[in-house]
Amino acid sequence: MKKNTVYFILAAGVLFVAASAFKTKTVANNESTTKAVAKLPMGKWVLDKAHSNVKFTITHLVVSEVEGTFKLFDGSMENTKSDFSDAKISFTVDVNSVNTDNDYRDKHLKSDDFFNTDKYPSMKFESTSFTPQGGNKYKLAGNLTIRDVTKPVIFDVTYGGTVTAMGAERLGFKAKTTINRFDYNLKWDKATEAGGLVVSKEVEIAVNVELKKS
Repeated sequence: MKKNTVYFILAAGVLFVAASAFKTKTVANNESTTKAVAKLPMGKWVLDKAHSNVKFTITHLVVSEVEGTFKLFDGSMENTKSDFSDAKISFTVDVNSVNTDNDYRDKHLKSDDFFNTDKYPSMKFESTSFTPQGGNKYKLAGNLTIRDVTKPVIFDVTYGGTVTAMGAERLGFKAKTTINRFDYNLKWDKATEAGGLVVSKEVEIAVNVELKKS
């Protein structure tokens, strides 16, 4: 009788451990599912310019890179779906605010060789789609206007998350793309002695934004 009692107690213990493990796994799975379907914020958003930036990088003499920024810009976003898939995004840049830490180069960029800021003082972007790619990745498609040329462009976007701070709900994005400046009549094309371009035709653009609910 005593031996059977010991077996019974051991069996009951095994069943209790198994049941506990199953319950823990179920709770963990439910938590994961809850996180996976967590809704993202919806509404109208305006740019927090103090915590955003617009940068570009271009290759110089084939062997090095020069970076620049635009100091003045503005943007907004509006979405009614919790996955951002219907987000409408607008962005403008004051081209006269270009800054490469070299006054001579900045003046050249403002001339007709490049932006011709007297005639075309701003760049504009209007989105046409914002497509989820899984996780926190998106493809942002839209029309980019530089000078008098408008062409479609696609940005690779990373969603940084959402936080409530400084009296407002806020979210962040990082967007990157590469364009051919010749497509937009930024036409200066002086060559080096070896035949390469002094300034490359490809320009990398990186936009980091923090938006707050309006």
